[in-house]
Amino acid sequence: MSPSVFFIGTSGWSYHHWQDIFYPKDIKPNRYLEYYITKFDCVELNSSFYHLPQKTTITGWVNRTPETFRFCPKLSRYITHQLRLVNAEEALEKFFGLFEGMESRLGPVLIQLPPGLAYDRSQTFDFLNLLKEHYRQYRFAIEIRNKTWITEDFFELISQYEIAFVIADSGIRYPYHEAVTADFVYLRFHGHEKLYASDYSDETLSEYARKIKQWVKEGKDVWAFFNNDFGGFAVKNAMKLRDML
Repeated sequence: MSPSVFFIGTSGWSYHHWQDIFYPKDIKPNRYLEYYITKFDCVELNSSFYHLPQKTTITGWVNRTPETFRFCPKLSRYITHQLRLVNAEEALEKFFGLFEGMESRLGPVLIQLPPGLAYDRSQTFDFLNLLKEHYRQYRFAIEIRNKTWITEDFFELISQYEIAFVIADSGIRYPYHEAVTADFVYLRFHGHEKLYASDYSDETLSEYARKIKQWVKEGKDVWAFFNNDFGGFAVKNAMKLRDML
């Protein structure tokens, strides 16, 4: 068994308001990625949730980053929010048809569910079976935004499929719960007081650092992404947490 590792990064890198905060003045937007990889070893691809990238774009990301750099793509919202996980065979095939070229460079694939989607065991079971049948070579992490999913039944189900429950902090906006259901842990930080716009205190980050150290000690890989991009808080907090580790 290889030793456990942790990856810390941000949800996306292409933020113009990070200029002068994170990106130096002389760095042009089309070179943001080249600068980002000098500071981080992974990134969450938030953009793939909103629109599917071109295959040439994905190839470019691979070519512009080192072999050790990892991408965690976010599953298309067409699958999660419009189809609501039902009859998703064709959409999944299209999504993974794009990302298969960077398979060796992928971390877990993020599945973010909509707040209005309540837990339905049969529906969830069918979707997870679909993933296992056709996409078993990928790892998955699932983020819920409806409290009906916080049940032992759901945790047992995703444990069977070795899918990680996303421990996501978004203050009181969405439910928070800690559960480890796979051989890796996936954390998302959206901002505690104000969604996408809160700075995490050193005290809070220190508490998460303690938890991450414990998970790594238990043999779990840990992935942590900051989505509080306002004011450059995401990069500031990500680097601080990494320093603490």
